[in-house]
Amino acid sequence: MDLLSTVDWSRAQFALTAMYHWLFVPLTIGLSLIVAIMETIYYRTGDERWKGLTKFWMTLFGINFAIGVATGLILEFEFGTNWSNYSWFVGDIFGAPLAIEGIFAFFLEATFVAVMFFGWKKVSPGFHLAATWLTAFGVALSAWWILVANAWMQYPVGMEFDPDQMRNVMTDFSAVALSPVAVNKFFHAVFSTWTLAGVFVAGVSAWMLWRKRNVEASRLSLRIASWVGLAGIFLTLWTGDGSAVNVAKVQPMKLAAMEGLYDGKVGQELVGFGFVNTDKRPGDSLPAIKAEISIPYGLSVLANHDPHSFVPGINDLIEGVSLTPQGDTVNTVSYAERIRMGRTAREALAEYGQARQAGDDAAAAAALKTVRENYRYFGYGYFDNPEDAVPPVAMTFYSFRVMVVTGGYLLLLFIALVFISYRKTSLLERSWLHWLCIISIPLVWICSQAGWVLAEVGRQPWTIQDLLPVQAAVSAIPADNVVLTFCLFAVLFTMLLAAEISIMLRYISRKSKTDIMA
Repeated sequence: MDLLSTVDWSRAQFALTAMYHWLFVPLTIGLSLIVAIMETIYYRTGDERWKGLTKFWMTLFGINFAIGVATGLILEFEFGTNWSNYSWFVGDIFGAPLAIEGIFAFFLEATFVAVMFFGWKKVSPGFHLAATWLTAFGVALSAWWILVANAWMQYPVGMEFDPDQMRNVMTDFSAVALSPVAVNKFFHAVFSTWTLAGVFVAGVSAWMLWRKRNVEASRLSLRIASWVGLAGIFLTLWTGDGSAVNVAKVQPMKLAAMEGLYDGKVGQELVGFGFVNTDKRPGDSLPAIKAEISIPYGLSVLANHDPHSFVPGINDLIEGVSLTPQGDTVNTVSYAERIRMGRTAREALAEYGQARQAGDDAAAAAALKTVRENYRYFGYGYFDNPEDAVPPVAMTFYSFRVMVVTGGYLLLLFIALVFISYRKTSLLERSWLHWLCIISIPLVWICSQAGWVLAEVGRQPWTIQDLLPVQAAVSAIPADNVVLTFCLFAVLFTMLLAAEISIMLRYISRKSKTDIMA
């Protein structure tokens, strides 16, 4: 019971840290691009007004950057403190991208951030512009390596299990760094940061327009933010389509959970609206979704780009059943069989260790062969029944729809803002438009957080897909210790967030009373 409590609290603590960290990271990445674009306009035109505008947004970038670094460091330490079994099991692989991120990207950022903030009168305009763009490149590069590590947890490739070390070792770095899941996840995340930063800049600009302060600066900022946000949301939708295809291929259970789909079919519809039946369990006859409104063939198109393809549901995956477009049944590996194979691999691994200690090479070789034949489903050996491998359906289902609905709203918002920002009409003076932009600031963060909830909760109960569930990855520490640090971090992160918001609001308010472009 204490172990289960430790697992739950460790998951809660990591989720808390990750979600707070992701409040700061997307604004850092997206705002660095907007700052670089503004300085590029200043460099090409020589118009000092753009220099003032660049410095204004650069300061807000710096405030957010500092807070994001603090939460990111704590997040990485938690792998060793709360998830030591995980760190040992895959540290050779997972640690590589994190080390590269820390050594290369972090120092790249630190070097050029200093030039960006303090080098205006110390280096040439061209060098300063290069430093600003390299800062933007550096923060994106940091995200690349972090997302490579995360993508590997979703789709473990480029590794081999070493029974002598009882851990996985990397065999192909390029397979890890350039897996299709990692590449798509990186671009999807980075493009979404452009959207978030575009909303942030538009919201702040709208507030100043509402207060009738720095009208020209606000109009120009709103125009840049609208284009960056529009590009970001279009590209986010495009890469989101790629994410759905990847999930269908390598994490079909996540796809089934995000649709509340228990029994799939050829030409599967997509649920546009509905409520999850929380009483529903695999194998029963209860309806999965209440008050459902569906889009015909939608999920088959989303997952496979084929309206007549089969999308398996939770029951199909558990039973190991698939269908061809012609309706023929195809047997895959059932979850009961995966559990058997996982337990066989674990037992053979124990036999291998005993044989090695006894010096019995023949027995060790036979046991190792059994391990390798069954290792693909090693993690399933920790489950008592197939239902243990089903993620939380309701949270996965709703987070997907929150992300999609808010994303659709943001697309319409940016299309409107681009149109309005180029027309000399009174629309930019309308209070309803100002408040629409301001209210969109929390909405874009909700959209961003919902995407991460979908990615990580939909992966449960795995830390590493098919290889290591959370209960086998956690550190053997008392639950009370985790509860204590959870509470401490919750207070600390909330204070940091409150401090950042307060500092930003005070800075925006103070600067809005002066000529930003002077």
